[in-house]
Amino acid sequence: MSQILDGKVVGAAVRAELTETIATHYSRWGTVPGLAVILVGEDAASAIYVASKEKSCREVGIRSHTVRLPQTASTADVVAAVNQANQDPRVHGILVQMPLPPQVNETQVLAALDPEKDVDGLTTYSQGILAQGMPGLYPCTPQGVLRLLDYYALPIRGRRALVLGRSALVGRPLGLLLLGRDATVTWGHSHTKNLPELVSEAEILVAAIGRPHLIQGDWIRPDAVVVDVGINRHGKKVVGDVDFQVAQTRASWITPVPGGVGLMTVAMLLENTWQAFRNQTGLR
Repeated sequence: MSQILDGKVVGAAVRAELTETIATHYSRWGTVPGLAVILVGEDAASAIYVASKEKSCREVGIRSHTVRLPQTASTADVVAAVNQANQDPRVHGILVQMPLPPQVNETQVLAALDPEKDVDGLTTYSQGILAQGMPGLYPCTPQGVLRLLDYYALPIRGRRALVLGRSALVGRPLGLLLLGRDATVTWGHSHTKNLPELVSEAEILVAAIGRPHLIQGDWIRPDAVVVDVGINRHGKKVVGDVDFQVAQTRASWITPVPGGVGLMTVAMLLENTWQAFRNQTGLR
């Protein structure tokens, strides 16, 4: 039976460390990091996620505020909100909540972001820094995956890693981060042929395709480490991309859904905001 990669435990450890660090800094200098979240429209899931981020910011001592724009907002409206946050010295991190309404050009919005405040790691600059293996603000979910593996002291170097998913938010950056840690990385996706065979060879499997139970548990290599990034509605339940019930009988470690990577994403957003604050204020 698998052991659990517990996002609740690891996320709490990250937040506790940040809380102490920010409190110590505030007591000495009287300043705190600031995060601006830009929310366009009334998507229920996005609203819940933003509320969770606001609560987490308050708990660790980050000043946050949400800029709410209507569903009918144009690309120019969203870019104007981004530019205002770019120019606000009290704002050290900016997060544009995805997805945006269809009339808003995501590429133009991200291009307007100041890379120094890009705490989601989505600008072309941030993605280029990551591709070159240089330090920077990396996407939150991939960082959360690595933090989980590190917390439980699971080796990465030399391991055969399969990343299922190729989005700019998760799959592509995570593969690059694993490559930077000396894993042998293969990318797969929903159109990959011989998927069961590839899965059966992976010592580290990351599923981030967004299809409920796409990965069958009996495909999993015995003793593999399985990280399920998928969050899918399946009837009244939230499930991952991996058939957890069977996979946990084969894998050595596995993330639950919910309770795994999702909690780490918020924790890494807080850490990126602190790092952006440090970079902009020259704090060492």
